[in-house]
Amino acid sequence: MFETEPALSKSERTRARISEAATASFIERGYADTTMRMIAETAGVSVGNAYYYFPSKNHLVQDLYERVQREHALAVRPLLDAERALVDRLRAVFETGLSTLAPYERSAPGFLAAMIAPDSPINPLSADSAPAREITVGLFREAVDGAQHRLPSDIAERLPDALFVVYLALVLRWTYDESAHHAGTARMLDAGLRLLSVALPFVRVPGVHATARELLTLVAEVRS
Repeated sequence: MFETEPALSKSERTRARISEAATASFIERGYADTTMRMIAETAGVSVGNAYYYFPSKNHLVQDLYERVQREHALAVRPLLDAERALVDRLRAVFETGLSTLAPYERSAPGFLAAMIAPDSPINPLSADSAPAREITVGLFREAVDGAQHRLPSDIAERLPDALFVVYLALVLRWTYDESAHHAGTARMLDAGLRLLSVALPFVRVPGVHATARELLTLVAEVRS
């Protein structure tokens, strides 16, 4: 017989309402002007109840990060299933990642202003952001590991972490891109992927291999 999704418990429904209210407020008012009291009122719960499920506004941001990255994963996997060329698989991860951010475009600058400090708990490189970050790194790893183009194992191991840092730079460009349909961001992505395509045939050359490994290691260290 048909399988159905299990019904959410009352607690799960309350948590979901609070999360949805926070997301709506972030989009409408921005990160800085959203308060836990506003979120609680919109969700129809007490402020104390809101804090019970999410101890701070930053916890709601982390919840949003994870939700967006789960949407990213759902969007990109059919494309990864249909494509085997490495550069095209990476393009799919980058482009679907930006597409899932589209509903938050207006509020993105406010998030960036709040997350830019190295010690900010909502910085995407922070320990608090690890669950969402690992989803994104995992998508890049799927793209690399499932490609026809077989990279040296040490390059393939380092590449997903480095690509996450590149993705953050692309999101920064997208956030402040005032060109029509984010054309500037698209050109940046195209140029980067063309460069990668040109470089791939040479990555097994001993001198190039060692330099590529060192460069990827240095880029990935930004996550540390």
